[in-house]
Amino acid sequence: METLTPRMPKVPPDFPRGVKLLHDPVRNKGSAFTLEERNLLGLRGLLPPRVMDQDIQVRRVMDNVRGKTTDLERYIYLVSLQDRNETLFYRVVVDHLDEIMPIIYTPTVGQACVQYGHIFRRPRGMFISLEDRGCVGDMLMNWPHEDVRIIVVTDGERILGLGDQGADGMGIPVGKLSLYSACAGIHPTKCLPITLDVGTDNPDLLRDPLYVGLPRRRLRGQAYEDFLEEFMEAVTKRFPRAVVQLEDFATANAFHLLEKYRGQVASFDDDIQGTGSVALAGIYSALRISEQPLLDQRFLFLGAGEAGIGIGDLIVAAMVDEGMDEAEARKRCWFVDSKGLVESSRKDLAHHKLPYAHDHEPLTGLLEAVKAVRPTGLIGVSGVPQTFTRPVIEAMGEISERPMIFALSNPTSKAECTARQAYTWTRGRAIFASGSPFDPVDYGGRTFVPGQGNNAYIFPGVGLGAIAADTREVTDEMFFEAAKVLASMVTDRDLQIGRIYPSLGMIREVSRRIAIRVAEIAYERGLARAAQTDDIEGVVGDLIFDPHEYSHYV
Repeated sequence: METLTPRMPKVPPDFPRGVKLLHDPVRNKGSAFTLEERNLLGLRGLLPPRVMDQDIQVRRVMDNVRGKTTDLERYIYLVSLQDRNETLFYRVVVDHLDEIMPIIYTPTVGQACVQYGHIFRRPRGMFISLEDRGCVGDMLMNWPHEDVRIIVVTDGERILGLGDQGADGMGIPVGKLSLYSACAGIHPTKCLPITLDVGTDNPDLLRDPLYVGLPRRRLRGQAYEDFLEEFMEAVTKRFPRAVVQLEDFATANAFHLLEKYRGQVASFDDDIQGTGSVALAGIYSALRISEQPLLDQRFLFLGAGEAGIGIGDLIVAAMVDEGMDEAEARKRCWFVDSKGLVESSRKDLAHHKLPYAHDHEPLTGLLEAVKAVRPTGLIGVSGVPQTFTRPVIEAMGEISERPMIFALSNPTSKAECTARQAYTWTRGRAIFASGSPFDPVDYGGRTFVPGQGNNAYIFPGVGLGAIAADTREVTDEMFFEAAKVLASMVTDRDLQIGRIYPSLGMIREVSRRIAIRVAEIAYERGLARAAQTDDIEGVVGDLIFDPHEYSHYV
C-alpha cells in the first residue's frame, strides 16, 4: 500500500484546505493532486481515487469542448473551467489557441455578452455601479488579490460592433484579461476585470428581467465625469502599480477619457491605440507583399470612430517617421462616416474627426469615395456588415494591383466583407485582413490564409512591458514600436500564403518581444518606476507564468 507520509514542503498557514481548496480556482488542481498532496491538504475522499496528470485533464477538456454543438455552449463550458481550475484553463488555451481563442474572445464573446444575463453562472471581476458612489474605494478593498497589475475596465456602451450592452458587457474585460494571461503569461491573480454600471440605453435590456445591471438610463454629463473621477482616484490608490486599460467606451467618452487620464494614470485605450498598432503592423506586412513604399499609399476608412482614428493617427506617425510632413501624411488618410465623406465643408464633425476633414466636394457613398480618393488601402471599422460590396472591392482592384482590404469590424457577423469575397472579387490580388477569423480560401489554384488583425497580438505584450518597467505612462510611441515588432515577426512563408500576421502559435513570443521593447522605451524616456536593470529580457521572463506547471502555493 502506498505510504501516506507527506513529502511536500511545509504548507503556509493561510493556505486553504479540503473543500475550500477545491473551490479556489487559483490553487485547485482537481484530479491532478497527488496522493501526498491529498493527505497533507485534507483532500482524501473529496476526489475520485485515480490521480490524473494535467495532460489527461487537457484531453478530457478538449473532448468536452469538441462535443458541444455550439460555440456559445463551448464558451459556457470553458468559463466554468476557468471558475474552478485556472491553471488548467490556461494550459488548454495556450496549447489550442487557434481553436479556443475564437471561443473565449471574438467572435463568440460578443454573443456571450448579448446573452450574458441568461447564461450567468457566477460573477467574475468587480461590478461597480452608480449606487456605489461615495464608497468605490471601500468596495475595491473587497478584491482578494493585493498585487493587481493590469485592470481592464468598461462601461459597456460600445461592445464590439454590438452597441450598448450595459453591465452585460463584462464578458469583454474578462475575455481581454484571459488573453493577457494566455498570450503574455501575466498571472491571473494580477488581473482585475471591472464593469462600471452607469445604466443602459438599450431598450431590450431595460425590459429584460434577467438583465444583471441597473435597469435605468445611462448617466451622462458632469455626474458621469464625477463617477469616473472617483473610480480612477480609488483604483490608483488601491492598486498604485496597476495599468488601466479603457475598453469599449462610446467614441466621445473614449477619446476624452484617454486624453484626460493618460498623464495621470498608466492607462491606454485598446480600441484606439491597440487597434491602430495591429493595423499598422498589417500594413507594414502588406507592403512587403506589394513591394511598395509606405509613403506612396493612400488610405480610405469606413468608420471614423475610435478604431479608425486610432489607425489613422498611427499611420500618420509612421509616415512622419519616414520623413513626410505631418500635414501631408494626414492628407493620405480619408474617412467616410455614416453621413458620407469627412470633408472640410461639413459642420457636424466631432472634434476627433477634424484633423482628417480635407478639402473635397461632399460625397455620400463609399463607392463614390473610393473612385474619388483612389486609395490603395480600404479599412473597415464601421461595425456595419457587407458594406464592402462587390463594386467597391472591384474598384479597389482597378486602382491598385495589390489592394489592401482590411475588414476589421467584430464580431464576424459585422465584418465589412468576407475573405472569400475579397479574394474572389479581386481575382486573388487582395491583401486581406479581418478582425475576427475566417477560414482559408481556395482560389485560382492557391490557398489563401487570411490574416486576423486581432488586438491580442498587441495589448498583452504592451501590458507585460508596462508591468516589467512599472511605467508611469503608456505612450503612443510604445504602440508604434509594438507594431514594428509584430511586423518583423511575419515570415516570408506567412506572406506567401497571404497571411500578414504571424501564426497564433507564435503569440507568446510576440508578446515577450513587444514587452521587452515597451520596457526599453519606458526606461529610455524616464518613465520607469522600477529599478534600472541591464537585464530587461530577464525581468520580463520572470513575470511570465507557465500553465504547463502547477505550483504548490500561489
